[in-house]
Amino acid sequence: MNALRLLPVVLAFGVLAAHFYRAYAWVPFGITIGLLPLLLVRAPWAARVLQGALVLGALEWLRTAAVLIAMRQSMGQPWTRLAVILGVVALATAACALLFQWRPVRERFAMGKADHPGS
Repeated sequence: MNALRLLPVVLAFGVLAAHFYRAYAWVPFGITIGLLPLLLVRAPWAARVLQGALVLGALEWLRTAAVLIAMRQSMGQPWTRLAVILGVVALATAACALLFQWRPVRERFAMGKADHPGS
């Protein structure tokens, strides 16, 4: 069942890796693909690394949106649809980081109360 719970995380990393691949950004591509095996590590640090990577991924989508919007605006082309699509992708990527706060996923990564102050 945890495989289904973590499927959005795999998909978010897959889309982010495809983005880096298309941009010929081989180091970020390799890092993104290299993070996937951490889903198999049942340790709190692995969950935190994945969460951080997803937040950075969301920031990358926002950076990409800003660059592409500026480029389209400078050419006088429409940019609203681009902004909405990449905004949703950034939001979905950030939302995947929140999956690690879900109790079944926290239990899978052995993230107890010591790792989660205030719970």
